[in-house]
Amino acid sequence: MTGSLAAIGAGLAVIGAGIGIGNIGANAMDAIARQPEAVGDIRANMILMAALVEGAALIAILLAFFV
Repeated sequence: MTGSLAAIGAGLAVIGAGIGIGNIGANAMDAIARQPEAVGDIRANMILMAALVEGAALIAILLAFFV
């Protein structure tokens, strides 16, 4: 039973990360469409936030399997 609960927890973490990164990308594209001259700053911030979401998802996956 513990293995299936870990799989559910890891799956929820991956789904949450996918939704979060999708929202980051969508909002970045919207911001670039509004201000094309700020594309460099927006892209840098988008990559940073996506990395932070991926890090949180990785921690959640590891906690799901090890706890």
